[in-house]
Amino acid sequence: MASGKYDVKKELEKWFSDAGRVVIAGIGNPIRMDDYVGVKIVQDLRGKVSDRIMLIECETVPESYTQQIIDFNPTHILLIDAAVLELKPGESRLINANQLADFPAFSTHMLPLRIFCEYLKKTIEAKIALLLIEPKNTDFGEELSLEISNSTRNIVYALSKILHPNSNLADLKKRTSSALPL
Repeated sequence: MASGKYDVKKELEKWFSDAGRVVIAGIGNPIRMDDYVGVKIVQDLRGKVSDRIMLIECETVPESYTQQIIDFNPTHILLIDAAVLELKPGESRLINANQLADFPAFSTHMLPLRIFCEYLKKTIEAKIALLLIEPKNTDFGEELSLEISNSTRNIVYALSKILHPNSNLADLKKRTSSALPL
């Protein structure tokens, strides 16, 4: 996938514009360096988002949280994961779950995310998207690379502005217009 002018913050704002209850699921392996980025973002969002946001640290088994997600009855489900997209390390893309079949991403998970998303779509009426982040290093280890750490901070900042506690998600466009660009 070619790198180009892509504003993930604006894409997230647009995608969450009609959100009610939201699930954000962080996916990744804690011992594979940058692969852990999705879980790290969820950890860093704790205490920074509305109580209408369910944060789940799925690690490598998002399917284990299927019933919890269904019971929460979200309008939006955002899965955050590392993926090889042929971008620069730390660059990200928001893709609709419907695009997964054609998307050139590779997963390290037992159950492909495409199957997990298809099951959720058949079970619950919610918009489902993936925020995919290009890793730099997925070798064994427990630290994120500098590029991924910087990307993580920017994404956490953007999501905390979009999904801010003590505010109505309907005010999204007004609140996020002053957020820092990613």
